Amino acid sequence: MADGANTTEKKTTSFFKGVKAEFKKIIWPDKNTLFKETVAVLSSTVVLGAVIALLDMGIQAVLNLIL
Repeated sequence: MADGANTTEKKTTSFFKGVKAEFKKIIWPDKNTLFKETVAVLSSTVVLGAVIALLDMGIQAVLNLIL
Protein backbone atom coordinates (compact mmCIF):
# COMPACT_ATOMS: atom_id res chain seq x y z
CA MET A 1 0.00 0.00 0.00
CA ALA A 2 2.88 2.34 0.62
CA ASP A 3 3.83 2.25 -3.07
CA GLY A 4 0.35 3.40 -4.12
CA ALA A 5 0.45 6.37 -1.78
CA ASN A 6 3.96 7.25 -2.91
CA THR A 7 2.92 7.10 -6.57
CA THR A 8 -0.06 9.37 -5.89
CA GLU A 9 2.19 11.84 -4.10
CA LYS A 10 4.62 11.87 -7.04
CA LYS A 11 1.77 12.45 -9.50
CA THR A 12 0.41 15.30 -7.39
CA THR A 13 3.83 16.92 -7.08
CA SER A 14 4.42 16.52 -10.81
CA PHE A 15 1.03 18.07 -11.57
CA PHE A 16 1.72 21.18 -9.50
CA LYS A 17 5.20 21.55 -11.02
CA GLY A 18 3.56 21.47 -14.44
CA VAL A 19 1.00 24.08 -13.40
CA LYS A 20 3.78 26.35 -12.12
CA ALA A 21 5.70 25.95 -15.39
CA GLU A 22 2.59 26.81 -17.43
CA PHE A 23 1.88 29.90 -15.32
CA LYS A 24 5.37 31.18 -16.15
CA LYS A 25 4.47 31.04 -19.87
CA ILE A 26 1.44 33.32 -19.48
CA ILE A 27 1.80 36.81 -20.90
CA TRP A 28 -0.35 39.00 -18.68
CA PRO A 29 -1.85 42.15 -20.29
CA ASP A 30 -0.81 45.58 -19.14
CA LYS A 31 -3.32 47.96 -17.55
CA ASN A 32 -4.05 49.85 -20.78
CA THR A 33 -4.82 46.70 -22.76
CA LEU A 34 -6.89 45.30 -19.92
CA PHE A 35 -8.93 48.51 -19.72
CA LYS A 36 -9.57 48.56 -23.50
CA GLU A 37 -10.64 44.92 -23.56
CA THR A 38 -12.91 45.42 -20.55
CA VAL A 39 -14.60 48.39 -22.21
CA ALA A 40 -15.04 46.38 -25.41
CA VAL A 41 -16.64 43.46 -23.56
CA LEU A 42 -18.95 45.67 -21.49
CA SER A 43 -20.07 47.77 -24.46
CA SER A 44 -20.74 44.73 -26.65
CA THR A 45 -22.70 43.17 -23.78
CA VAL A 46 -24.88 46.27 -23.43
CA VAL A 47 -25.48 46.49 -27.20
CA LEU A 48 -26.37 42.81 -27.52
CA GLY A 49 -28.62 43.04 -24.47
CA ALA A 50 -30.48 45.96 -26.07
CA VAL A 51 -30.86 44.08 -29.37
CA ILE A 52 -32.21 41.00 -27.60
CA ALA A 53 -34.61 43.15 -25.55
CA LEU A 54 -35.93 44.82 -28.73
CA LEU A 55 -36.38 41.46 -30.45
CA ASP A 56 -38.18 40.13 -27.38
CA MET A 57 -40.56 43.09 -27.30
CA GLY A 58 -41.20 42.77 -31.04
CA ILE A 59 -41.96 39.07 -30.83
CA GLN A 60 -44.18 39.67 -27.80
CA ALA A 61 -46.13 42.37 -29.67
CA VAL A 62 -46.66 40.05 -32.66
CA LEU A 63 -47.83 37.24 -30.39
CA ASN A 64 -50.23 39.58 -28.57
CA LEU A 65 -51.75 40.54 -31.95
CA ILE A 66 -52.16 36.89 -32.91
CA LEU A 67 -53.61 35.80 -29.61
